[in-house]
Amino acid sequence: GVLAVTPPQLNADKTTALLTVIPETGPTDPKTERAVQEIRDRVGGVEGAEVALSGATAVGIDVSEKIEEAMLVYLLLVVGLSVLLLMLVFRSVLVPVKAALGFLLTIGATFGITVAIFQQGHLAEWLGVDTPGPLVSFLPILLIGILFGLAMDYEVFLVSRMREDFVHGAEAQQATVGGLGHNARVVTAAALIMTAVFGGFVFMPDPIIKSMGFALAVGVLVDAFIVRMALVPATMSLLGRAAWWLPRWADRILPDLDIEGEKLQRKLVPGQRESDDTGRTVRV
Repeated sequence: GVLAVTPPQLNADKTTALLTVIPETGPTDPKTERAVQEIRDRVGGVEGAEVALSGATAVGIDVSEKIEEAMLVYLLLVVGLSVLLLMLVFRSVLVPVKAALGFLLTIGATFGITVAIFQQGHLAEWLGVDTPGPLVSFLPILLIGILFGLAMDYEVFLVSRMREDFVHGAEAQQATVGGLGHNARVVTAAALIMTAVFGGFVFMPDPIIKSMGFALAVGVLVDAFIVRMALVPATMSLLGRAAWWLPRWADRILPDLDIEGEKLQRKLVPGQRESDDTGRTVRV
């Protein structure tokens, strides 16, 4: 897998030699990774010398392998905690599972589109990418962390109004329609703002910054408009009342966070009437 090796460059004491190894394939080709591993295996047994393989390509491969080993644990920790917290908030099993699966769909779509353009070169000229190359190794960690926060914000903002309508007597499908109708505009505005912010970095000449901005902008668009405002309401409507199902044993164990402030309302004078922020009169 090696195309050429340059003559060694020696230091003044001739105790250290630097050789440049040029592989036959590019830095994103799996054959290059196998060549790096094979070279290390072969030089590992050289007696009387310490041989190390470095360089941008080798370091990139090493970092990618370390991140790949930690990625599964990272995702399980992030998604698992989000499912638990959303279960506490919405008193449901299917709602947090649906939210987590939607987030994984967002991440998969974002990675696929970003790799297709910046690494494989499809439509790269439209974004000013002259030479497609490997993405920066820590992009997945950065992307998952930022998009997770935004995705859960959109999820809580939309579904909390659906739960509020359902708890106060609306049918499951009507609660879904009402919750989406009340909060979709706010989520749309927030998503467009974040897309504009991240999209501004696409015009930067640095390919690393350009790829980060593009991935974040695409991730926000996919999550907000396809996942949260299309797939989530559709799934909630299809599930009906089952979307709000929670086993009795779990209901007893999980603490009640009371995000709607119902306990506070019960402390007010019975029969007192107040107007909420929408102008409706509510009995507390």
